[in-house]
Amino acid sequence: MRLFLAINLPSDIRRDIVAATTPMRDCAPELGWVEEARLHLTLKFLDEQPPATADAVRVATARVAGRHRELIMHLGGIGAFPNFRRSRIVWMGVEQDPRLELLHHDIEVACEALGFDVDGRPFRPHLTLARVKHPLADERARALSNAARDVDFGADVVVQSLDLMQSELVPGGSKYSTIASAPLRSE
Repeated sequence: MRLFLAINLPSDIRRDIVAATTPMRDCAPELGWVEEARLHLTLKFLDEQPPATADAVRVATARVAGRHRELIMHLGGIGAFPNFRRSRIVWMGVEQDPRLELLHHDIEVACEALGFDVDGRPFRPHLTLARVKHPLADERARALSNAARDVDFGADVVVQSLDLMQSELVPGGSKYSTIASAPLRSE
């Protein structure tokens, strides 16, 4: 099972993100744009795991979620890793928030206790909008960067759960399904 931990977005927010980024999608249709239904914030990628590990991750995630209150995640701003000229990923930003960073940290600690490697990179929360399969020509990169600057989108999302997700590789991409959803505390 190919697994990851995520914060899923409400369908109306996903729809609004796609609508707001349509000029970018039209400007660079050759990119691997993420389908609306698959837009999410990845907290931890776990790769291929046996079913028993999925169950252990589910239990650990429920424990972490039970220690955290619901939080508000602010979405907005477009960028690229490492930049638009040499982009590999086009993303929408998620505002750095101490509560979100603590939640991510606690997930890393819980996963480390299960034998997963700790991701040593700084946590840079984002929604992947597109993957760049082949380097963009300078003119195309500039056009995409300009289109990104014109995107006027911002939204607040109430984070109510952590989701253990399965990614199945199917013709035409990946299919995501939720294996378990661990609710955050509402008080």
